[in-house]
Amino acid sequence: MAFEGLSEKLNAVFKRLRGKGRLTEADVRETMREVRLALLEADVNFKVVKDFVASVTERVVGSDVLESLTPAQQIVKIVNEELTALMGGTNAKIAFASSGPTILMMVGLQGAGKTTNGAKLAGYLKSRMGKRPLLVACDVYRPAAITQLQVVGEQLGIPVFALGQVNPVQIAQHALRYAKDNGFDTILLDTAGRLHVDEQLMNELKNIKAAVHPNEILLVVDAMTGQDAVNAASAFDEALGIDGVILTKLDGDARGGAALSIRAVTGKPIKFIGTGEKLDMIDLFHPDRMASRILGMGDMLSLIEKAEQSFDEKQAAKLEEKLRKNRFTLTDYLEQMQQLRKMGDLSQIAGMMPGQLGKQMQNAQIDEKMLSRTEAIILSMTPKERENPGLLNASRKRRVAAGCGLEVVDVNRLLKQFEMMQQLTKQLSKGRMPSFGGMGGFGKMGGMSKMHGFGRKKRLK
Repeated sequence: MAFEGLSEKLNAVFKRLRGKGRLTEADVRETMREVRLALLEADVNFKVVKDFVASVTERVVGSDVLESLTPAQQIVKIVNEELTALMGGTNAKIAFASSGPTILMMVGLQGAGKTTNGAKLAGYLKSRMGKRPLLVACDVYRPAAITQLQVVGEQLGIPVFALGQVNPVQIAQHALRYAKDNGFDTILLDTAGRLHVDEQLMNELKNIKAAVHPNEILLVVDAMTGQDAVNAASAFDEALGIDGVILTKLDGDARGGAALSIRAVTGKPIKFIGTGEKLDMIDLFHPDRMASRILGMGDMLSLIEKAEQSFDEKQAAKLEEKLRKNRFTLTDYLEQMQQLRKMGDLSQIAGMMPGQLGKQMQNAQIDEKMLSRTEAIILSMTPKERENPGLLNASRKRRVAAGCGLEVVDVNRLLKQFEMMQQLTKQLSKGRMPSFGGMGGFGKMGGMSKMHGFGRKKRLK
C-alpha cells in the first residue's frame, strides 16, 4: 500500500506524543528528528526533508502549540498542512484548449508505463469528463508499441491513430488534422522512450513539441524508482519543459519518496496517479487527501467518489426500498456482490479508511473465484427460486448444483450466508444496529471472502 512504511513510522511518533500532557522544545526537537529519519527512510529527497523539518519546527516552536492542552494534535495538524503544501497544496488540473483539440504529449523513460497510462488517462477523460479522446502512436521504435496501444485502446473503446514506422513528427501532424476533421476534442500522443535521458530522445520530443504545440506535456514516471523518478522529472523538465507528472505504480510503493519530492524539486505538480494494473485505475492526485492518508486520517472523499463511480444510483434506491420492506432477495444479494467487485481491491480501499479500520482492512481480499461460484449458483436458480429460496428443496438443490458444476454442500453454504444477510437486513429495517460479530467474519473485514464465498479452498471440489 502507498506510504505504508512512512505512515506507520509517523503514527508511532505521534502516538508517543499523545501520551504527554505538555510538551517542551526538547520533545519537539526529538520528534522532528524521528520525523526526519522516517522521511529519509521513505526515500524522500534530502534537501526536501531538511526544508520540511525546518518549516514544521519553526511553526511548532514559534506558536502557542506548546502551551496548548492538545499539543500533539496541534503538531499533527501542522505536519498535515506542511505535507499538503509539499505535494502542491491543491489538485492541479489539465489545462484544456479553449478552442480546437487539446493536445496532451505523454513523455517518459522506457518502462515507466507511458503507453498504458496514456491510455488510462484517455479512458478517464472519456468516462469521467465526457471527452472524445484520440490516442496517437508516435513510438515507432519500441517493438510492439503500436500494437500495445491499439490493444488497450480497443479495451477502452478509444480509437488509435497510427501510420506505422514513419517520422513521429509527421504522425503527430497528421493526427492533429485527423482529429479536427473527425470531431475529437483531446489528442494523447504516445511518444518514444529510452532507458535513459539522451540527446537523440530529447531532440525528437522537441521536434514534436515544435510541430504541434501541445497544450500540456505530461511526464510519466514510476513511483517505485524513488529518487530516480525525481531525477528523471528534473532532466525532462530542464530539456523539454513539462507541465505535470503522472506517477504510476503508487499502489506498490510503500515508501512514497517520489510523491513527496517531485513537486519540491522540480516545481511541477503531480496531476494523476496510477493506483493499480486495471485500465480504470487512475485518479486525480489530491495533495490534501494524500497527506491525510499518510497520517492515518483516511481519505473519505476519495472513498465516496469511488463508491459513486461504482454504484448505480437507481439500483441503490431500489435496494433501499427493499430493505425498508425487508424484501432482500438472492438477486439483490448477487447485485450487491457485483457492485462490491467494481470497487476494486479492498487493500486499496483500506488506505482510504481512517485509523484502526484501515489497518483491519489491509489484508482483506475479495476472492474472484468465490464470487464467480456464488454468481454461478444464483444464476443456476429459476427467478422464483431467487425470489423465494424456501422453494429450494433437496431435488432443486441437486439441480442447481449440477447446473453450475458444484456440489449441494456449496449451495447450502451460500443459502446459509444469505440467511445471515437477511437477518441483518431485518435488523436494519427495524432501525436496530446490527451485531456483526456472528456474521461469518464479515465484521472483521479480513473474512470478506468467507462471507461472499465458500470457506477455505481446500474444502471445494
